[in-house]
Amino acid sequence: MHIHTLEKWQHHHNFSVNNEKGERRTQYVLFLTLVTMVVEIIAGTAYGSMALLADGWHMSTHVAAFLIAIFAYRYSRKHESNPEYTFGTGKVTVLGGFASAVALAVVALLMVIESLERIINPEAIHFNEAMIVAGIGLLVNVVSAFLLKDDHNHHEDHHHHDHHHDHNLKAAYVHVLADALTSLLALGALLAGKFLGWGWLDAAMGIVGAVIIARWSYSLLKQAGPILLDASIEEEYQQEVRKVIEADADNRVSDIHIWKVGVNQYAAIIALVTHYPQSAEHYKALLGRFHELSHVTIEVNACQDEPCMAQVH
Repeated sequence: MHIHTLEKWQHHHNFSVNNEKGERRTQYVLFLTLVTMVVEIIAGTAYGSMALLADGWHMSTHVAAFLIAIFAYRYSRKHESNPEYTFGTGKVTVLGGFASAVALAVVALLMVIESLERIINPEAIHFNEAMIVAGIGLLVNVVSAFLLKDDHNHHEDHHHHDHHHDHNLKAAYVHVLADALTSLLALGALLAGKFLGWGWLDAAMGIVGAVIIARWSYSLLKQAGPILLDASIEEEYQQEVRKVIEADADNRVSDIHIWKVGVNQYAAIIALVTHYPQSAEHYKALLGRFHELSHVTIEVNACQDEPCMAQVH
């Protein structure tokens, strides 16, 4: 019977991103966005501006996205040590970012549909009133972007050596940039409509904004999707791990799996064959410079004859 504690051989599974400053600033931006959304929807409807109305409805999805972001932070923090989650809640904020990216894609689609409808059936636009509201919306978006950008950069610089990136915060930041873009396009379209008589540009800018937003959405999906699906990390990184292990004695790596369990924290399962087996701790020590490897499982197979080694590829 073992009489010693097992703590030395146990792993922690807390791979969540604890970004209280980012969460607090997301709450500020949520409030600003909610107020501006209500004003723009009412004004866009009253003054007949499709660009302004599209921006308002666009902001409504961002309100939902910010609520998702805040929920992800709180849920991740609350359950970070819950044993029911095999590798902790490190992917909750990544899931929040993915959900926000999906919301962005829906926004882009709705903007295209509504803009095409306005091109086919144009409506009278009250340019002066609509421009005032669009200008206020742009100002709010710029302030919100600076709030999130400051913390987004600070968070990444603070963890530079560990390559930690908060997909949840990044998604919120992209949503704000999308808001700023649609507000800017709306303002430009209204100015062109008033002074150049290009009323059609108001609806056309809705389509332009939708295309740009769709690209941002796709970029976020590409970043978050592979993490949620436990995709293997870059082949180059895996080869570096393999090289370090095989440089020791006559080790040969027979199987290797490395994937993300948090934002940029990796789990690894590595099987090796050797004539001179060592303890698992010996091989983990070899990987000490790979700081992202937070959870490593080593399988050591003792090889007793030459044919054994010849079969390892």
